[in-house]
Amino acid sequence: MGIIVHKYGGTSVGDIEKIKNVARRLIDTQKKRHDVVCVVSAMAGETDRLIKLANDLTDSPDAREYDVLVATGEQVSIALLAMAIISLGGKARSFTGHQVKILTDESFSKAKIMSIDTKRILKEVKDGYIVVVAGFQGVDEDGNVTTLGRGGSDTSAVALAAALNADQCDIYTDVDGVYTADPNICPKAKKLKKISYEEMLEMASLGAKVLQTRSVEIAKKFNVPIHVRSSFSEEEGTMVTREDEEMEKYVVSGVTYNRNESKLTISGIPDVPGVAAKIFKPIADANIVVDMIIQNASSAGHADLTFTVSKTDTKKALEILKAIGKKLGANRVSSDENIAKISIVGVGMKSHAGVASQFFSVLAHEGINIMMISTSEIKISCVVEEKYTELAVRILHDTFHLSPEER
Repeated sequence: MGIIVHKYGGTSVGDIEKIKNVARRLIDTQKKRHDVVCVVSAMAGETDRLIKLANDLTDSPDAREYDVLVATGEQVSIALLAMAIISLGGKARSFTGHQVKILTDESFSKAKIMSIDTKRILKEVKDGYIVVVAGFQGVDEDGNVTTLGRGGSDTSAVALAAALNADQCDIYTDVDGVYTADPNICPKAKKLKKISYEEMLEMASLGAKVLQTRSVEIAKKFNVPIHVRSSFSEEEGTMVTREDEEMEKYVVSGVTYNRNESKLTISGIPDVPGVAAKIFKPIADANIVVDMIIQNASSAGHADLTFTVSKTDTKKALEILKAIGKKLGANRVSSDENIAKISIVGVGMKSHAGVASQFFSVLAHEGINIMMISTSEIKISCVVEEKYTELAVRILHDTFHLSPEER
């Protein structure tokens, strides 16, 4: 009898009736002779409500107390779900990240899991209990409550599955799988039966909101099969697993977009060794993640440097960049939030020539100007004006034949 880890997001436990439905699903899974561990997010809207309370109180909430506050949403969910299981005749025990113990580093709001003590969980499942664990949270070496960042419950679930050597991690959400593009803007999008860890990792990092990036990294590292499926139907979803020959048949698996980035430019900096380090070290020290970077040679020994960051980090990054610009004698520092990153992803790109040419040609044909370009072995990304997002996604989806009737 193997362990299966389930994870339910906020919309899946958004009200009492939905919580009861989750409880029934967990009991049914246990009846199929599985040990069951369930990771739960806060009820839909609850984390946003708690964040608003903090922001209404102060413009800069203390980081430690902020995590103490926002972690409470999951405690409500796990208790209610455990009660629901018990009321339906099952056996359940709920645990916070502190009780389990999910040990993290000390980075409040962006903590990384260091280790998980599985002894208590294994004891409870052996005794026939469905174990319900709070997602999104952990505890550091000093006993402080920490949180893993938005979407962190995915990471909690996959990390638990890895630590428990679970057979599978089922991620239940409000979508029924991973699609070739966002169905909301591309009606021809098709649900994928399976996708490789590498492709899912790229898609998650490039804007696809199905799974948090860190959860896929952990799944790949520890070979945890993930089944992404809907909480509201019994349909099979998408398996995220090792790459196989069938996956390689398709040049491109999906098209993604991300409107949550901004572009920062520092112009007229000295074109000498060490300048890039002087720019990016203070930004890294501020815990700001930089995505795409381009540097253009300007004139008379000077250069222009452009990079992208999350929109939530724009203000902080701009302040840092202006301070650096003064020290370096830069001509100008600017930012642009009206951008979008458009990407195609596919393991088949490794063995097919001409993909980049098609990508750029179709955008050019539609008059879409490309501001920045980034590539890897299985992805091509570019930055365009935000107003072209939906058009770019649809034409790339058609260009690479991702519609159901073409695959």
